[in-house]
Amino acid sequence: MDFVAGCFGGAAGVLVGHPFDTVKVRLQVQNVDKPLYRGTIHCFQSIVRQESMFGLYKGVGSPMMGLTFINAIVFGVQGNVMRALGTDTPVNQFMAGAAAGAIQSAISCPMELAKTRMQMQGMGEKDTSRKLYRNSLDCLLRIYRREGIRGINRGMRTTIIRETPGFGVYFLTYDVLTRSLGCEPNDVYMIPKLLFAGGLSGMASWMSTYPVDVIKSRLQADGVGGVNRYNGISDCVRQSWEREGWRAFTRGLTSTLLRAFPVNATTFATVTLFLMYMRDDDSLKDCEPIQSNIQHDSL
Repeated sequence: MDFVAGCFGGAAGVLVGHPFDTVKVRLQVQNVDKPLYRGTIHCFQSIVRQESMFGLYKGVGSPMMGLTFINAIVFGVQGNVMRALGTDTPVNQFMAGAAAGAIQSAISCPMELAKTRMQMQGMGEKDTSRKLYRNSLDCLLRIYRREGIRGINRGMRTTIIRETPGFGVYFLTYDVLTRSLGCEPNDVYMIPKLLFAGGLSGMASWMSTYPVDVIKSRLQADGVGGVNRYNGISDCVRQSWEREGWRAFTRGLTSTLLRAFPVNATTFATVTLFLMYMRDDDSLKDCEPIQSNIQHDSL
């Protein structure tokens, strides 16, 4: 039941948050010497004006395809690690979340690669209707044919570096907040409290690892058009710092944080309502079944 609830909640979160993610990626990978967008609002307006509202949902198929697998992995790993650790403490919540984040990277990395490549289609082109990839699956197949397994796992190390502490911080923050807020099954404010805790947890998680996400996006976008700019993580960090300074590692942060709260709120509302209708009230005791998986490109 947790798995099904997580799938519905995650899907709702992706639908709400994907436009913000598209803006974030465009801002992260644009050429700093000839920027196409002045900021979050200008990027949003430009995409809608040039590519219609559908432009904001480019690449949405990839996170939707991987959603079921990611939810299954995170729920399974986080729950089993918590049972193995034995005690429900904030530290154990962090460790269990970190383990889940590291393992699910195997799926989220190629998924985000396809999403990033799809989101870049039409960027800076006069003819925005011209498509290199038909959909996310076609994107991954084309990358695989050109570059093999290594190609579809581009950015794996940065994904693991991001997801491991990111999910740890998420579960830790959520656990601390729900304990502090006094989440009780009979509390009429239980759902608002969960939404508030989930939203802040998502924002905290992103802020803790955002510079790594910038590097991951740039590495996964690298090679589009046949030109590779970076030789690896350290080279990408060095070039980004030399060309843009510290601001390079905060590009798109506003869009990300604006997206994080409503995405988590939507996910938690969906998961909570699903469990309330499908389970007995006693199963919601201490809010333990509502430990929702919120994939990081959906936070």
